[in-house]
Amino acid sequence: MQDRPRTSTDRTLLTGHAYRDDRPLAARQRLYDHQTPQYDLPGMVLEQAGHRTGVWADVGCGNGRYLQRIRAERPGVRTIGLDLSASMLTDLPGPVVCADAARLPLRSQSVQVVLAMHMLYHVNSPDQALAEAARVLDPDGILIASTNSRYDKAELDEWWAQAAADVLGTDTGPKRMKLSEHFPAEGAAEAVGAHFAKVDVITLNGVIEVNTPDPILNHYASYRAWSDGSGVPFEATLERVVAVLGAHLEEGPLRITTHQALIIGHRSTANGSQPAMIEGYQPPLSPP
Repeated sequence: MQDRPRTSTDRTLLTGHAYRDDRPLAARQRLYDHQTPQYDLPGMVLEQAGHRTGVWADVGCGNGRYLQRIRAERPGVRTIGLDLSASMLTDLPGPVVCADAARLPLRSQSVQVVLAMHMLYHVNSPDQALAEAARVLDPDGILIASTNSRYDKAELDEWWAQAAADVLGTDTGPKRMKLSEHFPAEGAAEAVGAHFAKVDVITLNGVIEVNTPDPILNHYASYRAWSDGSGVPFEATLERVVAVLGAHLEEGPLRITTHQALIIGHRSTANGSQPAMIEGYQPPLSPP
């Protein structure tokens, strides 16, 4: 079985299946409609970017959620969307460019803000992508990135593993595919700090609560592109998890705990060999 972190970076799988269109991504995004508290991530991006104008590059822009908000609220900013999947860019207003995060087609020090929202775990070398972000940013520029903790949505792991065990006829089953294992919140600040003079971290925790299994089933189904690496017959497990969720619903609403982080890297002109200042940093997240 192919190891899980590497499957999240498979370029053919990403562009030809997982992000051929925005339906799987939208299914994962919609699960957060049921979260408390609600985090307005595009709004937080605007707040962190502050007064900066010039060029903002949304690397891994996907279905354009952030581009749309920035263009609506900061008309003076010149935005460019970049994504590895050309088909994801088809319906987005330009300028958009099909590009690799590890080789950005942008001049050095030509950008004021780089976004890397929930996408660095799709890059073979997150360190190389972070180096590229630092290269294209001007001395006052910032990187705004986000990712999940290793313990994010642990309940989804448990329910999937239970269904997988039933399908396999074993006591325990493999946990669900977790994309962010390749670039988890634990260690993200240090990774960014290798290329940025100062790093701020905002921890985002919450609870998703639903009274119907549908949003959760749609979330699970959005990982179908990675089914070959799931360690279990995917469709059979997806069917079995319906019964698992139904049993839990008899006891009350389905509750999922979320653990994510927003990481802000300040470019500055500090000597890159000096350790970064990490502010607002929490110790590595541990199981709740």
